[in-house]
Amino acid sequence: MSASVADLSVAPRPRLTQAERRDVSERLLVEATLAVVARRGVGAATFDAIGQAAGYSRGLATQRFGSKQGLIDAVIAYLHARRDEVMDAAHVADMEPLEAVLYYADSHLRLLDQDVSGRAYFMLMAGAVADASSLQAAFAASHERVRLWLADRVRAGQAAGQIRGGIDPDGAALMVGSLLLGVSIQWLADPATPLGLIRRTSLALLRDSLSAHPAKEPLHD
Repeated sequence: MSASVADLSVAPRPRLTQAERRDVSERLLVEATLAVVARRGVGAATFDAIGQAAGYSRGLATQRFGSKQGLIDAVIAYLHARRDEVMDAAHVADMEPLEAVLYYADSHLRLLDQDVSGRAYFMLMAGAVADASSLQAAFAASHERVRLWLADRVRAGQAAGQIRGGIDPDGAALMVGSLLLGVSIQWLADPATPLGLIRRTSLALLRDSLSAHPAKEPLHD
């Protein structure tokens, strides 16, 4: 007996719960924030503009985030979650500690000009610093999270004999983070900055300076 049309039809998707709809709307609002900032600047990212760009009513962004602080916190949490997904997909947790540090630096520099979210993040950060805004504390906390992860990897590398024992883990983590931050701001100021060249040179220098067994030959591009 042949199947009926009803048998062949695709079952309707279950309706989203209220919590799921809220999660979707918040994600779309955060993504709209990043797009508006990257294309039109920090000043253009009003709650009205964000709501419209996300395809919602003008007041939804205000309703969801309540304040600029709430919006920035949501943006940072979203970007950390995306970075965690990239790291998980690359199985960074299974890498040797030195390779994990180098992968983090490599992926940051490799993706910097490939996604509007990176540009938007540093534009928002630069605006908060320039205005001496209380929002800059959220960016400091974001960078501290990265510092702690990097320092933990350095300590693990030292325990495994891969990273030089005489290096201070916190100092090394700050050095790596500051390098990435500096390159990001330089690229933000001048999009013609040769990120490929900087990435290759930075990775070679980081490997040579951190490794317990540095290469004996000169560094090459």
